[in-house]
Amino acid sequence: MFHLPKLAATALVAAALMVSTASAQTVLRSSDTHPDGYPTVEAVKYFGELLSEKTDGRYSVEVYHSAQLGEETDTIEQTQFGVIDLNRISIGAFGTQVPEATVVQLPYIFRSADHMHHVLDGPIGEEILGAFDAVDVVALAYYDGGARSFYNSEKPITTPGDMAGMKLRVMQSDIFVDMVAAFGGNATPMPYGEVYSGIQTGVIDGAENNYPSYDTAGHAEVAKYYSLDEHLMVPEVLVISKIIWDGLTPEDQVLFREAAKESVAKQRELWAAKEVESKAAVEALGAVINEVDKAPFIEAMGPVYDKYVTDPALKDLVARIQATE
Repeated sequence: MFHLPKLAATALVAAALMVSTASAQTVLRSSDTHPDGYPTVEAVKYFGELLSEKTDGRYSVEVYHSAQLGEETDTIEQTQFGVIDLNRISIGAFGTQVPEATVVQLPYIFRSADHMHHVLDGPIGEEILGAFDAVDVVALAYYDGGARSFYNSEKPITTPGDMAGMKLRVMQSDIFVDMVAAFGGNATPMPYGEVYSGIQTGVIDGAENNYPSYDTAGHAEVAKYYSLDEHLMVPEVLVISKIIWDGLTPEDQVLFREAAKESVAKQRELWAAKEVESKAAVEALGAVINEVDKAPFIEAMGPVYDKYVTDPALKDLVARIQATE
């Protein structure tokens, strides 16, 4: 990934921070691809409120929702450069840049939402957050991204064989591409904002995502078959540019981490409510939702694990995640 000269970027941020200090408040810009009111958007707003309280108003956060600052892949680079201060990103958007984070993108690595929470709230979760430092962002906390399932405009999916030949949108992630291929489908990486028109015009047959995204992006209008294979539970992560982070005092760094961690419970509460609301909304639109026997889907993932979990350290990480109760 392209990186700005660190000296120049650091100098620009330092100058901005000095100007902000003169006005007694630093307003941090945070990006999110989702619409206003979405659980991740509201959670980052809440993080900003907590941060303002903890720093006596010296820092606040302005959330630019609805991809105002760009799609996720573009905003990762802007965050690395320090152009965007904070970002709510799906871990999947980082692809394989962070090897430890690659593990939590593996299909069916988490048995349930509770299992995911137990892993991410413990030492394994902290270990993975720390690995993001290597790609010029500091990861502060995880947010829920729900269980992702396939949806399409043609038919219910009940077995991997039903996906043969289907063109399905995925994030720009090698793991996701290989996952769809292992199921027999044709993966089509494309920006989130292009999925609706892609399905509507037949460029793709469907996509995969959670209930709230399927609902709020209007995808249920053009792809009415939603099949609960729940192949992925990919966490979201709240990150701050390392350039910005390095300009904070150690005391403020502690406050930033505290505010981020405290915003997690709020996000999970909002997420749980939104899942119920979105399921009802897509059913009202006529979405056909079907249960799936996950066993053959899980079995099909052997080659994906073999390809991406070759390093002994990653094999150990997978084993520790699977052993977590």
